[in-house]
Amino acid sequence: MKGLLALSRAIDFVNEHIGRLLYWAVLVMVLVSAGNATLRYALSMASNAWLELQWYLFSAVFLLCSGYTLKHNEHIRIDVVISNLSRRKQIWIDIFGTVFFLLPMSIYIMWASWPVFMNAWTSGEVSGSAGGLIRWPARLLVPAGFLLLSLQGISELIKRFAYLQGLIPDPVEHHEDPALEQLQVEVPKK
Repeated sequence: MKGLLALSRAIDFVNEHIGRLLYWAVLVMVLVSAGNATLRYALSMASNAWLELQWYLFSAVFLLCSGYTLKHNEHIRIDVVISNLSRRKQIWIDIFGTVFFLLPMSIYIMWASWPVFMNAWTSGEVSGSAGGLIRWPARLLVPAGFLLLSLQGISELIKRFAYLQGLIPDPVEHHEDPALEQLQVEVPKK
């Protein structure tokens, strides 16, 4: 189990750093959106490339942060249904959902989206809009995002089995939000 926990920590490390890096993509997306709106309404100028860049950035944040979201337990859950169950039963429900729903779905989407990316890559697919961008980077986001989600699902499985064996504390109990951690300032005592 030590080796699996090391693998889990490595997956967590990758998704944590990708998630934190993509905080900046949100800022860039807002700036591009504001710039587009300003140019369109103030100067009557528009650019399909900049509009598509907004779409690419949104897709990157949404898809590449799915593993990060799962790591921080911020995904959609059924807490209302399972809140009255014991912690062990909740963990078993998490394991069941990961094995029979999350992993099959994410692996299938990753597998099914790979040929779409490869087709865009080999054909040099370009947007149909005048002045649009190449499409393969956006097509690559789908399999990459679902790969990160699948890996994080495996990490969460490892942590839950380790918890059930008494090797680690509850992986969900001490939820920390890194964005809030960065904003917290120590208040001086009176």
